[in-house]
Amino acid sequence: MKRHILFLILLLCACIPASSQQKNDQLWQRAESEAAAGKYKEAFEHLRDFEHAISANPNLSDNAKAAARYKAMRTRMNMYIRMHRPQNALEQIEKMEQLAKASADVSVQNDLLYNKAIFYYTVGQTDKGNAVFKEMTTKLTASKDYGKVDEVYKTLIENGRKSGSASMVAQAYSGYIAWKDSANAMKVADETNALKQQIQAGEQSIAEKDSSLASRLHIIYALCTLLAILVAALVACALLLIRFVYLTRKQKKTIRVLNENIALKAKFTSNISAQLTPALQKLSGNQPEVKALLDFSNHIQTLSQLETSTGETLEKEEIALHDFSEKLMDKIKDKVRSGVVLSTEVPKMTATFNKDMVTHILNHLLMGAAEHTPEGGHIRLEFKKRSVHKFQFIVSNTGPVIPEEMRENIFKPFVEVKDLTTGDGLGLPICQQMAMKMDGELHIDPEFTKGTRFVLSINA
Repeated sequence: MKRHILFLILLLCACIPASSQQKNDQLWQRAESEAAAGKYKEAFEHLRDFEHAISANPNLSDNAKAAARYKAMRTRMNMYIRMHRPQNALEQIEKMEQLAKASADVSVQNDLLYNKAIFYYTVGQTDKGNAVFKEMTTKLTASKDYGKVDEVYKTLIENGRKSGSASMVAQAYSGYIAWKDSANAMKVADETNALKQQIQAGEQSIAEKDSSLASRLHIIYALCTLLAILVAALVACALLLIRFVYLTRKQKKTIRVLNENIALKAKFTSNISAQLTPALQKLSGNQPEVKALLDFSNHIQTLSQLETSTGETLEKEEIALHDFSEKLMDKIKDKVRSGVVLSTEVPKMTATFNKDMVTHILNHLLMGAAEHTPEGGHIRLEFKKRSVHKFQFIVSNTGPVIPEEMRENIFKPFVEVKDLTTGDGLGLPICQQMAMKMDGELHIDPEFTKGTRFVLSINA
């Protein structure tokens, strides 16, 4: 009987900490929820209760208590930022620094650097934000946590876009591009070192086996068997190498285009700040400069997403081509000049592709054709099946011919700094990136001389 009572007491003691910890977590989650809903008074009360509960919990170590209290301070800091009380937010950051150190938790200390960077950027102290951000990326890069740095940059770009701060978006994107190049170089170096170590280990293993051949004759037969296996492996590797060479040739053009884009973006970003200042001083939704900057920010975000989502599988669906093409042409009927003839040459069949991307590309090409085709002209949309797995959409118009010297750069972003209210020149580069993501390409037909003809090739 005594044993049963003792067992029940031990079981009850084991359950109490879990229940207490669960209540503490609920208090903090309520505070976060109230803060997100703008109910700051209720959130502050929940945080006070949370901290009292943490302090009174005898089952938590000092490090764990410091880490828990750090979360409460972080929530307060974010509320003060939303309430436009930077001095109070700064006081919370100072307390967060003490708690992060007391927690002895590297993840908490990294989180502190991230929140300090966001605070400095939010209150306009860009130099301090850059310094903290550099410290954080240096620590994460040293620990080879490249994915976390990439995530932090994307979060910073997204925060800038949501807040309408085009300068913050441009600056963050510039830093992201520079870091991406550096990270890629470090990844290549890490992979190279790993391969060297594998080679050295293999060479050492072979040397040990060679030294034992003189004393053990029977190992020769085992080595012959091993040699046969190695020959088979080499044949398999040779086949893989042939396939790799084939894929490399196919991807060579894609890599060259991406490298050129990165170099041009770096140059363009350094000059764009000269145009951001006068537009941001007017900060009115009715101002064309502000609208142009926001559109430019969205285009940069789209380009970034396309560049950083390489390798992701696209959703495809089977589309009725004739109805699909007619709907696209209907959208530009009110956009064309008097007497312009719209025609399609699309068979009544189906094809499988990513509908959103193809729609975006063809809409852009048709809108451009409507803008540049003179009165009495002709705009035509065609579909051609070139092979079992390859087909083309062709958009032609009888407008002005694009000069040959301009065709090389027309699909490249950031070729020149221009007045953004007249367009940022990113429409066709975005279309080209989408085409390449579908394992295809977008180009101008050089043999068409009666206007301009764009050819979108897609591999199904």
